[in-house]
Amino acid sequence: MQDFDDFDAGCRAGLIALADEMAQHGAARDAPVRTIFGLLGDRWSMLILLLLGIAPFRHAELRRLLIRLSAEGGISQRVLTLKLRLLERNGLVARSVSADVPPKVGYALTDLGGELVEEARRLLGWVQGSGARIEAARVAFDAGED
Repeated sequence: MQDFDDFDAGCRAGLIALADEMAQHGAARDAPVRTIFGLLGDRWSMLILLLLGIAPFRHAELRRLLIRLSAEGGISQRVLTLKLRLLERNGLVARSVSADVPPKVGYALTDLGGELVEEARRLLGWVQGSGARIEAARVAFDAGED
């Protein structure tokens, strides 16, 4: 357990509770809580999940859609493949291969991925609803910088 004796009792209790929660739910680098929050904040994963929440897509279709929709610009085939593999590894995306020649590879959300998209949409709604306050805080902060 962490030592928080240098903080007042009220703060210490909150810090101990947070440390216990982190220890219980994964403070390790590869813990699901860290991985999933990392995915939500990275450059491409959330948009990939939102797209797959609309419909299953093939790799090339996903790449074209990401290029059209992202403010980041283009995504390389390699980066998209790595992101899809990470999403698949975490049980959020399922990869399917058809029996066609050449085979067609498609990606779809799993039930777990669908649940994450629902939660992420709730967070997106909060951000969108709070946008004016966030912008005002940015303006106030930037005005105070020298």
